[in-house]
Amino acid sequence: MSGIAQSGRASRWVRAAPGMKPVADMPRTAPAAPPAPTAGALAGVREVLARGGAPETLAGQVAAALGEQAAEALTEDPWRLLAVTGVRPEQADGFARALLGGACGPDDPRRAVALTVWLLDRAALQGHTALTLDEVAAGLARHEVPDPEKAVETAVSEGAVLVFQEEEAEPEDAEEGEPSEAAVASDEGPVEPPLLGLDRYALAEESLADGLARLVRTVTAEEWDGGELERAVGGHGLVLHTGGEAARAEPLALAAAARERGLRVLVTVHDAERPGDEERAAGTTVPLAALLSGTAGPGRDEEGALALDLLVVLDAPQLDVETGAMLVEALPDGCRLVLGGDPEVLGSAGPGAVFADALAARVCPRVASRRPDPGPLGELVSGIGVGELNQVEAPGKEVVIVPVRDAGEAVHRTVQLVADSVPRAFGLSPEQTRVITVGHGGSAGTRALNTALKQRLNPGPGRFGGYDPGDRVAYAPAPGRTVTGTVLGADPEGLRLSTGEGEVVVPKERVESALRHGWALTAHQAAGGRWPAVVVVLPGDAAPGLSRPWVYTAFGRAERHLSVVHGVDQALPRSVAEVLAPARTTRLRPLLIGLLATPDEE
Repeated sequence: MSGIAQSGRASRWVRAAPGMKPVADMPRTAPAAPPAPTAGALAGVREVLARGGAPETLAGQVAAALGEQAAEALTEDPWRLLAVTGVRPEQADGFARALLGGACGPDDPRRAVALTVWLLDRAALQGHTALTLDEVAAGLARHEVPDPEKAVETAVSEGAVLVFQEEEAEPEDAEEGEPSEAAVASDEGPVEPPLLGLDRYALAEESLADGLARLVRTVTAEEWDGGELERAVGGHGLVLHTGGEAARAEPLALAAAARERGLRVLVTVHDAERPGDEERAAGTTVPLAALLSGTAGPGRDEEGALALDLLVVLDAPQLDVETGAMLVEALPDGCRLVLGGDPEVLGSAGPGAVFADALAARVCPRVASRRPDPGPLGELVSGIGVGELNQVEAPGKEVVIVPVRDAGEAVHRTVQLVADSVPRAFGLSPEQTRVITVGHGGSAGTRALNTALKQRLNPGPGRFGGYDPGDRVAYAPAPGRTVTGTVLGADPEGLRLSTGEGEVVVPKERVESALRHGWALTAHQAAGGRWPAVVVVLPGDAAPGLSRPWVYTAFGRAERHLSVVHGVDQALPRSVAEVLAPARTTRLRPLLIGLLATPDEE
């Protein structure tokens, strides 16, 4: 792109944006949550929304996104309405036209900046922490921005987004003021394109990389007896452990052995409902969200560091970059960190690819478990992991295929399985069964399935915003994070839920946007969980959403029984054999390489 400098190859990244603090100057503790908007701020936002023809029900979300001065900010720049999740560019354009009249146009610099940020926010929902300049320019062109290159330059110059480019490494014998040969030549090999990103994800990735490097450098290597994992952890501050469900026993055994050494040890899991019998027996396995919030786990010192010598993180593929940064920055110098999980499952619901990037960087020991998952379910899922959808012998009905002709039949058979067939065959209650499908919409998505399951399992008038006591729900307290639970009731503060993390209150104004019925989940929502029985629903219109990681994740959530409501014909084996998950654009891998790689590893 013409106005933004591009450079050649080197080992580290630099930020070409004004006004950014170095990561070393950033606080190590998570920032406090912003205060709730005042009644006056909400009233002002409602008035501006009404003048622009936007729903006044957006006032709470606008105030949360833009702060106490939201009304003034929205009046000055109507396109900042795009900061609200779910608002589309054409809606923001209509709002701007209503407020600005003839002063509104597609080439307005405010529109260009807001659309650039919106494109990066949208990319974050797909797991990316950055996009190439060309991708952003193409997105702006699709929204009729007349000069996409200039729009990107404006967004960067105003500090709304950051541009990252590789820094040219000058050889030691280069003359002062004289560019190196590599800097002049551009045909010596592929050059990574510059990337655009938002500061929140840039800071998170850089903070995470710095924190991991700090742990590696501050651990005193020791000789530990035991297996490969124990020996690796004894000698290093960061160790990666890979394997399927059976492999989880290995880091648990490591934690037990470390406790016998007198170390302060904790094991954390992604989902509050996740720990199995062996993990519960360990007695020190806590959900990650509870650890970070301080409701579980050890205390912290005056600097905010956790009182730990070893932290084992199971379900590490579900770590998004912001959560990973918060976690690592809470660990004291000298603490050992083990990230463990199955690299074949779907990645985190939030942006980033923490576990995959750490594996790809090759800057620390990686220990691969050789424990196969047992039984017909283990055989089925292991085959999917290598691209093969095999028929398995299931004498105990561990795997059952239920063919259906259309979506209506898929919904009917799913309800029948959850309410009748699975409880009768396996002695499991409907609460012990989860339904997994491709998406929320569609004829057999989570909305349709949850409507049907509620009618059968917990019928009621939905007197609390569409919910009744006993309803199974999925609550999203933050983008990319889902907490499952059951409705207890309602009070003036909001809807009360019972979850694996304790009782939670969903504020009344957030019930519509952050809560769904939760008998049926998407595979991303279910990725950190595991249940005695799982029903995977694949109606005909699910085929475009299938991939090998999706099938591997969905089928792998079952402990004892898996029913597959199958209406996609050959699309299922084809997706397992041929369709991989799209790669995520992130910066953590090169950051780790720049900080930790030895000359032999570069």
